[in-house]
Amino acid sequence: MSVTPPQPHLPEPDAETPLDESCAEPASKAAKAKKTTIKSAIQDNSALSVMFGVVFINLVGFGLLVPLMPFFAQKLQADAWQVTLMFAAYSLGQFFAEPLWGSLSDKWGRKPVLVITTASNILLYVLLAFAPNIWWAIFIRFFNGMGSGNVSCIQSYVSDMSEPHQRASRMSLIGAAFSLGFVIGPVIGAMLVTRDTGPAGYHLPLFVAAGLSAIATLGVLFYVRESRVRTPQSTPSVRFAVLFAEARKDPIISRLILATLCYMAAFAGLEATFALWAEARYGWQEKEVGFIFLFIGVTAALMQMVFTRPLVRRYGEARVLALGLTVFGLGFVLQGINQSPLLITPLTMFATLGQAVIFASISAIISKWTSPDRQGAMLGLNMATGATARIAGPIVAGFLFSQIGPNGPLWFGALMCFPAALLALQVERVERRIRG
Repeated sequence: MSVTPPQPHLPEPDAETPLDESCAEPASKAAKAKKTTIKSAIQDNSALSVMFGVVFINLVGFGLLVPLMPFFAQKLQADAWQVTLMFAAYSLGQFFAEPLWGSLSDKWGRKPVLVITTASNILLYVLLAFAPNIWWAIFIRFFNGMGSGNVSCIQSYVSDMSEPHQRASRMSLIGAAFSLGFVIGPVIGAMLVTRDTGPAGYHLPLFVAAGLSAIATLGVLFYVRESRVRTPQSTPSVRFAVLFAEARKDPIISRLILATLCYMAAFAGLEATFALWAEARYGWQEKEVGFIFLFIGVTAALMQMVFTRPLVRRYGEARVLALGLTVFGLGFVLQGINQSPLLITPLTMFATLGQAVIFASISAIISKWTSPDRQGAMLGLNMATGATARIAGPIVAGFLFSQIGPNGPLWFGALMCFPAALLALQVERVERRIRG
């Protein structure tokens, strides 16, 4: 028979007899800690949700112009090489901007950089609408690229708000925002353009792009909270040569930089010449080119939001990256040998399955192997490398299109993707060796 020992009598609490503080304090602290944890989680998820929305809105504005730019340039009496030069000018602006904005976001904080970059595009889209000739359009697109060179800052923001094991999946969500922007953007652009009115027929899509940039700016200004403490004294040099020297010594970062160079050259060459290829091979115009981006975007978004996370958990970022690059390269080959217009969309969707995992995988690996005070700079260097490829890729693709024919850029893309896949496999081996 068990006997419960008698409990000491405690007076009933009232206004005159407070509870013993030593008893109340632990419970109070626990409740406060729990409340703080829940509040922090809600704030973090809200901030990431707002960032997702801002990226989506910004990319809708950008995406609605991608399939229209070649036709817009043709309305300005541009040759094929000038069309690709306009894409290259945009990437040249990103080349200078990405490491600069990434490093400044390490120094100033992410939010100021995001406000400056999104706001600048409002003016630049309006100026592009009234470009009097192709050379003015190329000049404006250069500064448009500088304004859009904030991807490293966005990636750094996500990295700041994430634990190491969360970065790949959260980078995938940002990638999904990009993809969804490309779903909606090209469709809107195709619906808004009026082809028969010359360059003026492209004013409305450009004005809509400016308006979406304004919404993105307001979203950052009022709803994104700063994720990084400013540390101007401890921030290292932002010089490109210094960053490049650091990356070259790192066995993981150096291989990822080369993989980015190869992959992005292939992607940019395809992006710049796809509309011209579709027109030359199958007589497609703005609407057909715009609507195929719907299937591309849906495929990429599903891959990034549903399948990337379980794949990364099972196989790791580097293996998923290698697989994605291989599938993307096969997509170029299959499209090149295809003779049926009915297979264009399925083959493009197949290539997109591979392309969708590349962006998030590279970003996650770089953020994982870089110290917090260098993430913006190193991610910026990676994006600057991608911008270099986006300069060279369209130029090479445009040359091959003119000299070899419409399929020339496809063979170039395949040639770039397969070496990048081998580099990704080398990254996986280095990671295993470092971890022991």
